[in-house]
Amino acid sequence: MTLMFDPFRDFDRRSNARGPRWMPMDLYRSGDEFVVDIDLPGVAPDSIDLDVDGNVLTVQAERVVAQPDGGRWLAQERPSGSYRRQLTLGEGLDADAISANYAHGVLTLRIPVAERAKPRKIAVQASDANAPIDSSEASRQVESA
Repeated sequence: MTLMFDPFRDFDRRSNARGPRWMPMDLYRSGDEFVVDIDLPGVAPDSIDLDVDGNVLTVQAERVVAQPDGGRWLAQERPSGSYRRQLTLGEGLDADAISANYAHGVLTLRIPVAERAKPRKIAVQASDANAPIDSSEASRQVESA
């Protein structure tokens, strides 16, 4: 699994642009799956949108901050607006079996490793080492090669 680099991420942070914001995440492997924890505090669960297109997983969400009733802002430092993050999934992952859970402001994605990419043992079959070698058969194989 590789992470996509967003060359405009720092630009959006420094500007007053209201474009999609960056969301911090942790990524680790646990057994036969990758786990992605994405911080989305204050985001309504129904505003979270997950899409897989080919090998790209896109996470989008929106955080809305309501105006205070009868008051005015003195400080407003908590970010609001759209959030977006894209992850490129490797060939060895099972994109059809991704699961998502949102609790306590953290979106947790579980991305299983595909069966074909899991480590496996290869059985070694023993042949009878005491069997006589037919020299005429062996010489015919050498001549045909």
